[in-house]
Amino acid sequence: MLQQVSKDVIDWAEDKTAEIEQLQKAGNYRREFLANVSHEIKTPISNIQGYISTLLAGGLEDPSVNRDYLLKTEKNIDRLIELVDDLDIISNLESGEVRMEKTRFDFHLLIKEVFAFLEDNAKSVNIKFISGTEDNDPVWVYADRDRIRQVLVNLLENSIKYGRNGGRTKVSVYDMDENYLIEVSDNGIGIEEQHIPRLFERFYRVDKHRSRVEGGTGLGLAIVKHILEAHEQTVNVRSSPKIGTTFSFTLKKG
Repeated sequence: MLQQVSKDVIDWAEDKTAEIEQLQKAGNYRREFLANVSHEIKTPISNIQGYISTLLAGGLEDPSVNRDYLLKTEKNIDRLIELVDDLDIISNLESGEVRMEKTRFDFHLLIKEVFAFLEDNAKSVNIKFISGTEDNDPVWVYADRDRIRQVLVNLLENSIKYGRNGGRTKVSVYDMDENYLIEVSDNGIGIEEQHIPRLFERFYRVDKHRSRVEGGTGLGLAIVKHILEAHEQTVNVRSSPKIGTTFSFTLKKG
């Protein structure tokens, strides 16, 4: 009897220890998330405040200053709106409130559509888009087209941001029995191995200074992961510094 009581006490203590560790982990995650949100919001707000203060101090009457500062203010407001929108998407995806509106569509046509949408961005840094589907045969998938479009846009924007001048980004499709495997590969700067496990975390940035200078919310890859998980599919990444990066994900055949 005494031995059983002792065992029960030990089991209870182990359970409580595990529960406390879990709560501490959740608390640390919450604090880190709030700190990241606060930092991301403070930067554009601080910029907006500086531009408006300059305008009110006399810059408004100076034609060489007023338009430039108003355009910079607008850019920072757009960044805040993008951040709020992305946070809203993440929140809804995590809570399961976003229902995937799955339909049968041609993924090959979606690739063309997204290439055209991001063509100017790619040309601005001399990056070429390449389709790995050599023919024009349809690639029928069953998924939420708008959400998968968002996945493709986020991955291509990421490849542009971390690509090299004169580089290329290629989207390839492979037949995998019940699914298609889609790969988005580039020959950009690549990612060091220690960063790979954390790439899909919210606000995680490999190069914090460069990423913030070039814009973006730091939520793009987290959104990609949540959308694909909502489709019961997976996303993976492999990369080598100075060689390039490949993101791969699966979609159910339509």
